[in-house]
Amino acid sequence: MILITHKPIELQDVLHAVQTPEAGAVDLFIGTTRNHSAGKEVLSLEYEAYEPMALKLMEAIAREARARWSIHRIAIVHRVGRVEVGEASVVIAVSASHRKEAFEACRYAIDALKKDVPIWKKEVFAEGEVWVGSQADTSTYR
Repeated sequence: MILITHKPIELQDVLHAVQTPEAGAVDLFIGTTRNHSAGKEVLSLEYEAYEPMALKLMEAIAREARARWSIHRIAIVHRVGRVEVGEASVVIAVSASHRKEAFEACRYAIDALKKDVPIWKKEVFAEGEVWVGSQADTSTYR
């Protein structure tokens, strides 16, 4: 399961996508909207993506994880649009026979996704908003 969605991520669907009788381990990473950033209260996040390229790169990350580690299945799901505090913006699940491979592949997947995939995040505050990575000085918000 490689997916970009505009709806809340269904954790059970992601887990179901990686479950297999051979798996002795399932590692699940859930990235959620926290209520603070740079000393300011976050009201929500907004994500945008260049979806065709993002999906291709997410597939490439999954292929690389399968090549590097002995895993059974991998799922990568990212939400776009408005994501409220406490809601999931990204979920990655990896199943493997052993926990070490599941943990390592999952860690690789989230790190590669954040580094390479064209998905952009805007933090929304009571006093303004800022695209993460675009600000030169985090004390300046528009």
